[in-house]
Amino acid sequence: MNSKVIKKVVIAICLLVISMIASLFLDNKGVFLNKNKKLPIYSVGIEEKKVSITFDVNWGDNNTIKILDILDKYNVKATFFLIGNWIEDFPKEVEEIAKRGHEIGNHSNTHPDMTKITKEKIIHELSITDGKILKVTGKSTKLFRFPSGSYNDFSVEAVNSLGYYCIQWDVDSIDWKAEGEEKEYDRVMKNTKPGSILLFHNDGKYTPKTLPRIIEDLKSKGYEFETVGNLIYKENFHINHEGRQVKQ
Repeated sequence: MNSKVIKKVVIAICLLVISMIASLFLDNKGVFLNKNKKLPIYSVGIEEKKVSITFDVNWGDNNTIKILDILDKYNVKATFFLIGNWIEDFPKEVEEIAKRGHEIGNHSNTHPDMTKITKEKIIHELSITDGKILKVTGKSTKLFRFPSGSYNDFSVEAVNSLGYYCIQWDVDSIDWKAEGEEKEYDRVMKNTKPGSILLFHNDGKYTPKTLPRIIEDLKSKGYEFETVGNLIYKENFHINHEGRQVKQ
């Protein structure tokens, strides 16, 4: 094989590798590259140092009461996204969340991948869960978070058509991986900015340890905590290509 042939083969291989990397990048990050994509609210475009602490509540009671006690201690109100099955299994905990003044959001009934079900099933998942929330707390909700954060244009449009605000996050503690207190703390503190929506889970192993530190240190930096419902704009807004909700 002469040098020209070798050169052509090397170039072809390089182009193939670049193409594969670009494809992978677009698949995973396209949410922020495709300006026409339908997006949930990842954060809110504000200058004030205000953020929201949110919890996805999927399985078991775990640290729920510990978390509520911590939030009480620091007088912080958070938003809890609950699945319907959990509401049925732990109605007392749901009552406690509501009684202590926290906000409750819809997280579906059975935690399905919303990109793989029909609009009718999406409607069913949300309506069933909203009914369970209403039954236990006496209030309904218009906040929704996709199970596992999985969505596409179709599912966002379906949820929005029901009058819900789709809520994602821009700061992920990744506490469900239980990678360690310091790693989770550093991850949150490094990425939090005005208008951020922070994600935790009620079953995070280190969450009861990291949460007080995070609240104390953010407060020392001048941050205030709002429920998602109070943080987001309810009208006259658009969501930019980064998922940031911007006032029009």
